[in-house]
Amino acid sequence: MGNMKNQPFNFRYPRVLSIAGSDSGGGAGIQADLKTFSALGCYGMTAITALTAQNTIGVRSIHGVPPQMLRDQIDAVVEDIGVDAVKVGMLHAPEIVQTVASAIDRHKLVNVVLDPVMVATSGAVLIDNPAIAALVRELFGRAALVTPNLDEASLLVGRTLASEQDMQTAARELLDKGARAVLLKGGHLAGDVVSDLLMLPDAPPYWLRAPRIHTANTHGTGCTLSSAIAAQLALGATLLEAVEAARLFVRAALVAGAAVHTGQGGGPLNHGFAPQPMRLLSLKP
Repeated sequence: MGNMKNQPFNFRYPRVLSIAGSDSGGGAGIQADLKTFSALGCYGMTAITALTAQNTIGVRSIHGVPPQMLRDQIDAVVEDIGVDAVKVGMLHAPEIVQTVASAIDRHKLVNVVLDPVMVATSGAVLIDNPAIAALVRELFGRAALVTPNLDEASLLVGRTLASEQDMQTAARELLDKGARAVLLKGGHLAGDVVSDLLMLPDAPPYWLRAPRIHTANTHGTGCTLSSAIAAQLALGATLLEAVEAARLFVRAALVAGAAVHTGQGGGPLNHGFAPQPMRLLSLKP
């Protein structure tokens, strides 16, 4: 190897870190995040919080990573490669939540998108009550955006959400709990139109509506959306631009994967329907 310092480096990649659980089935979690980052022209890195044994049918077991190992993974990539945006997914225990919060502060990480993964698409509960409380207390205020689905928002506010009005009230409550911005996903509501709600403090509700895509292959949809938002932020988009672009990406991936058979349960999206070349950002001022 030559002397790296003498190389004429003129560019770098947009760098996105996923702090999340591993999905052995490849449809959600770290695996979905890496596929999304690559598809959008970003350089993906990982800090794995837990190993899961799962497939398209369900989760068989979860093995948590020790907090020190998680800290070492984050420190290793941030201190060497650097990070432009962060997607935070499955955090199964309070000490894991605290490890992530400390890392955000220690490295002054920005563009943090928090996907409060609590319930798998299959219905399996992935987080305990103390971890939920720690998530709200430690990470809501440190994240640029929190992206719960209807079931996760219901757990966070302590009641069932069954309408758009319920969603709007719950989103306000999540802001009151310390979130800086909330994207509440309404895909679990009945109807032929999917309504997502972007709520920011001191701003009117911003509804994003689109026709429902009828497909059984929805495994990893939430992971993909949050990682796509983080990738767009790393590319320089505003929060609203990032949310809108990420929704378009997810919808196109759902359509592209709708007729594909993968496993015996809910299959994944087609993340690679139209991959973008790796973006190059100038190192020069």
